[in-house]
Amino acid sequence: MSVALQVGIVVAYLLVALAIGLLAYRVAESTAEDYYLASRSLGTLVLLFTTFATLLSAFTFFGGPNLAYQAGPEWLIVMGVLDGVLFAVLWYVIGYKQWLIGRRNGYLTLGEMLGDRFGSPGLRALVAGVSLMWLFPYVMLQQMGAGEALVGLSGGAVPYWAGAALITAFMVLYVVLAGMRGVAWTDTVQGLFMLSIVWIAVVWVLSAVGGLGAATGSMLEARPEFGSFGGGLYTPGFIVSTAITIGFGVTMFPQINQRFFVAESGAVLKRSFTLWPVLVLLLFLPAFMLGAWAVGMPVEVPEGANVLPVVLNEYTPLWFAALVIAGAMAAMMSSSDSMLLSGSSYFTRDVYRPFVNPDASARREAWLARVGVGAFATLAFFASLLRPGTLIEVGDTAFSGFALLALPVICALYWDRTTRDGMVVGVVVPQVAYLALVFVPALPRSYAGWDYALALMVVSALLTVGVSLLTDPTDGSDASRFAVVDSGEGGEGVADDVTGGDAIDD
Repeated sequence: MSVALQVGIVVAYLLVALAIGLLAYRVAESTAEDYYLASRSLGTLVLLFTTFATLLSAFTFFGGPNLAYQAGPEWLIVMGVLDGVLFAVLWYVIGYKQWLIGRRNGYLTLGEMLGDRFGSPGLRALVAGVSLMWLFPYVMLQQMGAGEALVGLSGGAVPYWAGAALITAFMVLYVVLAGMRGVAWTDTVQGLFMLSIVWIAVVWVLSAVGGLGAATGSMLEARPEFGSFGGGLYTPGFIVSTAITIGFGVTMFPQINQRFFVAESGAVLKRSFTLWPVLVLLLFLPAFMLGAWAVGMPVEVPEGANVLPVVLNEYTPLWFAALVIAGAMAAMMSSSDSMLLSGSSYFTRDVYRPFVNPDASARREAWLARVGVGAFATLAFFASLLRPGTLIEVGDTAFSGFALLALPVICALYWDRTTRDGMVVGVVVPQVAYLALVFVPALPRSYAGWDYALALMVVSALLTVGVSLLTDPTDGSDASRFAVVDSGEGGEGVADDVTGGDAIDD
């Protein structure tokens, strides 16, 4: 009965999320711009929380506490402090410039924006292809996390594949129906729910073990090294390279990068990235500390299991543990739904329309986008059944792959002399080198704690700049497409020349 109750609570929560998506479907407009970008109409609260919920994946909710349990609470410094601030800065440097450009020219994807700037459908497809390549394992990571969450919650009564299948089915349903508007509304509710439930969990667990002092004392008694900085895994090289690759990688995630286009005004965008570091710390602090405190608690965490469900099952009622796992699955759904939507838009806008059917109607494109959501999710589900690595390993691999795109994109946004050839070489060479590091076991991934992906980021910038200086702009290249000026009132003055958003009913 207890397992049935817990699973019932999780399913009930997923049904609520689906209902929100259906409500958004009722008010959605029949345009590609509305399906992909909610007609660029999101306000501060929804933009902040849809970005927040989109980033809070299984990597955060389970991978983070697991790493804090194994190596200590300094993971909070990497993700909660360094990356919280770094991403907020990059949200301005990359995101605000993209918003200005996208608002004026009607771009829906990063590849569309770069392809138009350099007059290169090939570059457009290259950026989309690289993004989809690294997006796939991150979608798979969410399904892995959901499967492991229900296994941990039910004590193995619910099989791994069932949890992965459950989250896949629900997110496909409301993404196909409601698009970005449904995703954003659902993300906002789920983000608020996650933030509330994890703090209640901390209070509940701390009350059960004797308070903050007792939990911290037991942790330090079991693992004295958790009380000092810089030991074990957390070398300077690990902290710096991980923070940088994750921070820059996040900006190139399709589901995050597209959110740079969706704000209703520049003022909304600025308020959102200003509040970002505070919001991130409010979630990471309780989640990661629960993982670290667990080392001093009399709980047994099976090898390969997630620590959070074990702690909750020990110290909170069954119904509350199920609510927290529902919150964790909300985090996974909030990431996966956005990934599926963005991945579909990258394929239909940047590959299918330019190369397969340039004359496709907007209705056909929208239909293909929905088919793409289902196909992408299904393939990732079957891949997740293979369990190709831990949540941290899979997530870190994807972050670094995306990070290699960031510096060439910054060059394109801010340096008029950037050429198509410089962009292509700056993207392709580091990606090929990184793929070799990932798939060739004999090649090391790091040196003295420093991730080689950090060096490849530098290489990507040097190649982009160097090749651009040695080559001439191509005939279709037009730097004026990126020549936007902030009006001083949140950037609204650039919105007069919007050309995107074809009607789906055409």
